[in-house]
Amino acid sequence: MMDDLKIHRNVCPRNCYNTCAMLSHVVNGKLIKLEGDPAHGYCQGRLCAKGYAYTRYVYSPERLRYPLRQYPRGSGNWVRITWDEALSQIAEKIIELNQRYGSNFSLSYNKFSGNVGFMHYATEGMFNSFGSHTKLRGNACMSAGLDAIAYSSGEGRNPDPESMSDSKLIVIWGANPAWTAIHQLNFINQARDKGAVLVVIDPVYTATAVLADHYIQVRPGSDGLLALGISKILVEKGKFDASFVENHVEGWDSFRRYLHEIVRIEEVCSLTGVEERTLQFLADLLWQYDPVATWCGYGLQRYQNGGQNVRAIYALSAITGNVGKVGGGFYYFHPGIDLFPLNLLNHSGPNDGQVSRSVDINYFPSQVLSLTDPPVRFLWIAGRNPLSQDQEVQKWTCLINELEMVVTVDLFMTKTGEMSDIVLPAASHFEDFDLNISYWHQWLALNEPAIPPYFEAKSDLEIARQLTRRLNELRPDFSNFPSDRTAEEWIEREFTPEVLRHYGLLSWRDLSAGPAKLLEQNNPWWDFNFKTKSGKFEIFSKDAKEDQLPALPKYRNEKNDSSFPLRLLTPQNITGIHSQNWAREWLGRDEREDVLTINPLDAAERGIKDEDGVIIYNGQGKVTRKARINSELVPGIVLLYQGGKEPVNKLLSGLSADMGKRNSGSAGAALYNAFVEVKKIERD
Repeated sequence: MMDDLKIHRNVCPRNCYNTCAMLSHVVNGKLIKLEGDPAHGYCQGRLCAKGYAYTRYVYSPERLRYPLRQYPRGSGNWVRITWDEALSQIAEKIIELNQRYGSNFSLSYNKFSGNVGFMHYATEGMFNSFGSHTKLRGNACMSAGLDAIAYSSGEGRNPDPESMSDSKLIVIWGANPAWTAIHQLNFINQARDKGAVLVVIDPVYTATAVLADHYIQVRPGSDGLLALGISKILVEKGKFDASFVENHVEGWDSFRRYLHEIVRIEEVCSLTGVEERTLQFLADLLWQYDPVATWCGYGLQRYQNGGQNVRAIYALSAITGNVGKVGGGFYYFHPGIDLFPLNLLNHSGPNDGQVSRSVDINYFPSQVLSLTDPPVRFLWIAGRNPLSQDQEVQKWTCLINELEMVVTVDLFMTKTGEMSDIVLPAASHFEDFDLNISYWHQWLALNEPAIPPYFEAKSDLEIARQLTRRLNELRPDFSNFPSDRTAEEWIEREFTPEVLRHYGLLSWRDLSAGPAKLLEQNNPWWDFNFKTKSGKFEIFSKDAKEDQLPALPKYRNEKNDSSFPLRLLTPQNITGIHSQNWAREWLGRDEREDVLTINPLDAAERGIKDEDGVIIYNGQGKVTRKARINSELVPGIVLLYQGGKEPVNKLLSGLSADMGKRNSGSAGAALYNAFVEVKKIERD
């Protein structure tokens, strides 16, 4: 039997730092085993628990097998239909709406990062092929931080995370790689084996904090002020890179004056919860060690002052002389995808003399509901589960009631799928070609089809191809999407001479032998040639000022003006990514999904004991969990992990971060500006 063993190269396409390369062992068309690809220099033959669980994921009995139609919407009365019926019903509705309104503005999609492979831009490409329509804009995850970095250095460039092994001091600020980026621990541990010191700064005593030499517990949203306090101490002691700030920093005098005149150490300590001696200790560490790697996680930019938090931390990294050094620098995001033409995403539809209207991803339902002339009546959802993960979960119900057709493409029946008219079964990444690049490390990898599609599942690209054919049968030339172009042909078009040169490839087919890494200088700003208007690192940013933001990375204290006293944090769980929790089928249900973590003082004040059922509520909604009392959590904060039967996003404020519009067209989401109350469920 093992004579029939075939090994294929695949890549995990989830919204994750790692983008793990894997080797799929297939016997007689069935996936039987997964292992990490040793040819991948970042992952080095390892996978996380979620990666190893894919053998169960692919053949899960909960996976969608066939197209389904629900009558009526939300009733749970599902009927299996054929692909021919599904495509015909969708195409007929699209054309009918076009005829009714004389345009395609009534057609919209909501698609994001459930799968970040290149071929999953087929959704955007298909809608572009209709001409002007109602499209999505923005980035729900990291846009405030991206703007902050752009204001400072002109564009975001991550140092090679593998070079963290050469760091002398590693400061992880609001990230939890022990759960969310496990391969980075390999390079961190290499540095520590050579004597490096690890500092973790986080409101939560995470699994990564447990590993640290020093853990600093900071109050949520005050990270920027902490960085400013450390900067003040360093500057007043003359402990900064004088040559760098004098020759390569714009606004140094203004920043120094701001630190001296405005930033007060007493206020820093009061608002951050960090003692002055700890501030002094951190300042001494940052000056003592060289080089210093600063890793800024995405959580600390999910506040109303999130962008300024990132700017302040980036400025601290810069003035201590850690820009452009091997093993040093500021880690946030690797924009490697920008090198590619992204032909599917940028596919051009017919020129109908109009411009597509766009809707903010963070306020999608409320903005769509406000649209008229024409209203949106058709919605296609792919790579997202907005009824679980959106900022405006409650408003989605209002929107869906106004729509005439909702189509969801997914591998599983989600909360969003449950409120759709038609659900289409999506292929997994083991079932088709794709191309994957990380937003963290610098490796590029090819994803090959390893097994046949599960029952009648189809890839986003194949769905777009078949729907295009059906549309054009009903109304010739309705869509100009290339319905005969295969995934391999789309992939080949991504490999321009420039892309091939940057990765040292002769052809994209070379990736069949293993992943490839960027060849060029991997230490951004080693030449101090910043991509700002001044050509310098801009602590004082004229672009920020033009965007009606403070030119300096000033701190704005976030006061809780609500009547709900407890700040809610909603980090990632170890067994899943957002609402994608497939690993629990193998590992067992993760009880963290069912738990509210609360400090003993807050619990006692409310008469709550360990394992008590509790209701967490505010003006937006409520969810129920059981209480888990934990003295490691700061009073005034409660913790709900993402996932579970009741979406934690019911409790979100709907507020925006201070930045994000410059790079993505919409402000980031202030997901951590949520405040709640908790009460015990009294039993009869």
